[in-house]
Amino acid sequence: MSIPRSRHRGFTLIELLVVIAIIAILIALLLPAVQQAREAARRSQCNNNLKQIGLAMHNYHDVNNGFPVAQYGCCWGTWVVGIMPYIDQANLFNQYEHNLKYGVPADTARYGHPVNLPVTRTRLAALTCPSDKDNRPFSDITSHNYAANFGNTSYSQGTVNGVTFKKAPFRLTSSGTPAKNQKMRDIKDGTSNTMLVAEVLQGDGRDLRGFSWWGDASQFTTYLPPNSNLPDRIYSSTYCNNQPEQNLPCDVSTSTNPTMFAARSSHTGGIQTVLCDGAGRFISENIDLEVWRGLSTAKGGEVISEF
Repeated sequence: MSIPRSRHRGFTLIELLVVIAIIAILIALLLPAVQQAREAARRSQCNNNLKQIGLAMHNYHDVNNGFPVAQYGCCWGTWVVGIMPYIDQANLFNQYEHNLKYGVPADTARYGHPVNLPVTRTRLAALTCPSDKDNRPFSDITSHNYAANFGNTSYSQGTVNGVTFKKAPFRLTSSGTPAKNQKMRDIKDGTSNTMLVAEVLQGDGRDLRGFSWWGDASQFTTYLPPNSNLPDRIYSSTYCNNQPEQNLPCDVSTSTNPTMFAARSSHTGGIQTVLCDGAGRFISENIDLEVWRGLSTAKGGEVISEF
């Protein structure tokens, strides 16, 4: 009597390939969902950062009877330094050599002076959008992702190509001149209709966009729409790294297109901002340009529709 043999059957090559193909398809379907979930979390964190900045601005206003001065000339401190005590960074604030009344107290107050480097080399999580990369243009000094609202034209806050400047929550302070705080009562268009701070992207390499320790990059304007495919303008090609594919087009300033940085983000479809009343809003990159510009003016008298 013969004993029947047990028959052990393994996978054929075709079956193995089918299983691998099915796993690959499942991974391909799953990865976008995971990436979307991660981006949603990063966008939420970015929104929380802006709300924290808005609250810090309000607390500063309550203590000092005005918003922080946006910038002291090119190099002697910006609103970033001013709000430090209100974003749990009082120790950094106390380390910084600054003067909160006048533009140029001393060379030691420059953001790049050795006495200030321990502060300006510190990346502040509350000022960094997790969707963007980290950049340090020079001397290991950090860039960040939020900028103060300088209104509807350019950094110099004058008329640009027929567009009249209509005031803003923050003003240009030339070096050596007294710095004046803007007050809540100066927002004549209404605090719920005027932006306070919005997102910008950090440049790459020596590109100074997002370098908010520096006066020029402490601000954004709305002459260009959000996430514009038109270039930002900066005074020197040395600090302009044109990268349109990265949503970072850039060109050198001219008389018709002076220094201006648009609000930009890594988020799909728009940018995030905090209004003067402290409310966080996501604004579509397809917003009507006149409405967008109206959201940046403090005394424009515009009727703002839904945005």
